[in-house]
Amino acid sequence: MNPQLTAPDGRSPCRRSTADRGELLALCARTAAAGGRLVSLWASERVGAGSPGFMLHVALQDSVGLHVVGVELDALSPEYPDLSAIFPVAERLQRAAFDLVGVRAIAGDTRPWLRHDAWSATTFPLRHEPVTSAPDVSEPYAFVRVAGDGVHEIPVGPVHAGIIEPGHFRFSVVGEKVLRLEERLGYVHKGIEKRFEDLSLEQGARLAARISGDSAVAFSWAYCMAAEQVTNTLPPPRAAWLRALFLERERLANHLGDLGALGNDAGFAFGLTQFSRLKEDLLRANAHAFGARYLFDAIIPGGVAPDPSAKAMAELSGEADVLEGEVAALRKIYDNHAGMQDRFVGAGELTVQLAGLLGVIGIAGRASGQRWDLRCDSPQLPYTDLGVQRVLRTQGDVAARVAVRFDEIFESLRLCRQLLATMPEGPIATRPADARADASGFGWIEGWRGPAFVALTAGAGNSIARCHPHDPSWHNWPALEHAVIGNIVPDFPLINKSFNLSYSGHDL
Repeated sequence: MNPQLTAPDGRSPCRRSTADRGELLALCARTAAAGGRLVSLWASERVGAGSPGFMLHVALQDSVGLHVVGVELDALSPEYPDLSAIFPVAERLQRAAFDLVGVRAIAGDTRPWLRHDAWSATTFPLRHEPVTSAPDVSEPYAFVRVAGDGVHEIPVGPVHAGIIEPGHFRFSVVGEKVLRLEERLGYVHKGIEKRFEDLSLEQGARLAARISGDSAVAFSWAYCMAAEQVTNTLPPPRAAWLRALFLERERLANHLGDLGALGNDAGFAFGLTQFSRLKEDLLRANAHAFGARYLFDAIIPGGVAPDPSAKAMAELSGEADVLEGEVAALRKIYDNHAGMQDRFVGAGELTVQLAGLLGVIGIAGRASGQRWDLRCDSPQLPYTDLGVQRVLRTQGDVAARVAVRFDEIFESLRLCRQLLATMPEGPIATRPADARADASGFGWIEGWRGPAFVALTAGAGNSIARCHPHDPSWHNWPALEHAVIGNIVPDFPLINKSFNLSYSGHDL
């Protein structure tokens, strides 16, 4: 194993290496023992006359930064060691890798995760020539059963009221006390990873922005970062500053929306009304300054599309001052509302120790003492110049996740004002060069929910050979199962909303 050190944007180190199966297990164990974590795990099929077979890809974060390891797997027996004993989050990723590509973790959980009988057990959609046999009907999904006097199950979903995306939650309860929760996700399977293969590198940015709509900026920036690596393109400084401004405004919009929804789930409709008003004001300001309420197509390979005027930027700075005062007033109301605090404090607790074991990240992780924040740990321009203040709580309950959102709003407003005040002049985009076939790149951005990761391999003629997007919800859905234990069933919607995990980003 000889890691090669590269810099995705000229700043944040990324190591790439190959390993055999035994070396992979040892490397993961060393990374975990040193406090590192699993970023993502995915598989691809090798093609061509030289080396048919499969590749397992494992992305790790350690004290240096990102380390992406490739493991060659045999064409006839594509197996690798089960990593879930080291990184529990690997379990569902491994199951997804089998459903999509047909590579299996030795002695791992063999239950399907994404297939849901939508295709046959011998069909693997992300192979270059998947077998097209008709879907079969498998055995009922083997939920873990809880036995004992008075224990019963409450199945919820996958179809929910309203427009919420599908997900199944199987509660084992005594009375209203939750003994166990088991989730089953992946019901839609939109086919995003396969759809990337029909697009050019330029077109892929629009699809990446739509992986999970509330994280459009995070995913489009991560995708464009990867695309700029494979085309050896460096965006101009003004584009970097605008990307960060878009990202912080996406963070603000989601935190405002969540705080209103959390107030509503605690029976405080006033909070929903006020935070909805503030979010609407922010989205209207987006439309005025950037031409769109939600910034789906603002980031493009090589730079950005909108270039706000000096007048619009001055108005955004004034808006930040007004928003800060309004949120500060609402925070006092939330903190001093006895009914809300009774619902928030102690509900859905996730201890620092358990969060560390499960690899919880993003706002849920920082509410449980996990320090990961790429804006501080592996900053891209302009975050290298902004001095981002890390927000951290250790209580791990709904109240802590609410507090992290409030603190991050104030920090994002500070960052927005600093970005607007130091915005460099100049062009907003650089035209990307042509990519070399088989060139690979990686994008890694701290979105509002947590880090969005994109691995990209170019094909011939600036096409996409493989694109793997990874949403932070993969890490945090299992933690929700633990956080709800010991709580009552009526508190689940509140606890669930305090995590606010993405179905769409998980269900590619």
